[in-house]
Amino acid sequence: MLGIGAFKQRLPRPEEALPGRDAPLPLHNVHFVNGQPLQADFSGLDVLDLGLGCFWGAERKFWQLPGVVTTAAGYQGGVTPNPTYEEVCSGLTGHTEVVRVVFDPAQVSLETVLRTFWENHDPTQGMRQGNDTGTQYRSAIYCHSQVQLELALASRDSYQQQLDAAGYGPITTEIAFPAPPFYYAEDYHQQYLAKNPGGYCGIGGTGVSCPLGLGL
Repeated sequence: MLGIGAFKQRLPRPEEALPGRDAPLPLHNVHFVNGQPLQADFSGLDVLDLGLGCFWGAERKFWQLPGVVTTAAGYQGGVTPNPTYEEVCSGLTGHTEVVRVVFDPAQVSLETVLRTFWENHDPTQGMRQGNDTGTQYRSAIYCHSQVQLELALASRDSYQQQLDAAGYGPITTEIAFPAPPFYYAEDYHQQYLAKNPGGYCGIGGTGVSCPLGLGL
């Protein structure tokens, strides 16, 4: 028999998932830090969705990166449409907490975005990140092009070599293309640490540097 909370260490089967809802959650479509829209056409820009633990601290890592135009917290990779935070935390939606990163490839390379991703969490932990435990904290890269997929896989392989040398286990990051549906999180989660400077941030890397340009 599974112990209490053990079901949160596995993805729910479709028949177990919560039903969700047809309508998206309300969204104030303005980035709290830079005033850019959270949701738009983003023509001429690149979009990459990244899960690296609690999205509060993860989002801040990317909005601070030069060349990133906007970011948004959301839920992705699961079954339940338009889930709430409480539903995602129940382990019964299959989603992980992600950050949508919209960036100008003329100002910041995809390699730099991926390096920021790898170096700011431990991608070997499975269904957790530090003290945060559950399927919603799993590591993920959801790609919007074949090129992104190829570079994500190559960066994973390069970083695995560095982690091996440092004594870490295999990377458990989920890498997928095409990106599954992205559902914007509730307004209070958007740019949370800018609105709440003393808020919780569980983001922390392994201390192992991710090389750029190795096989990419």
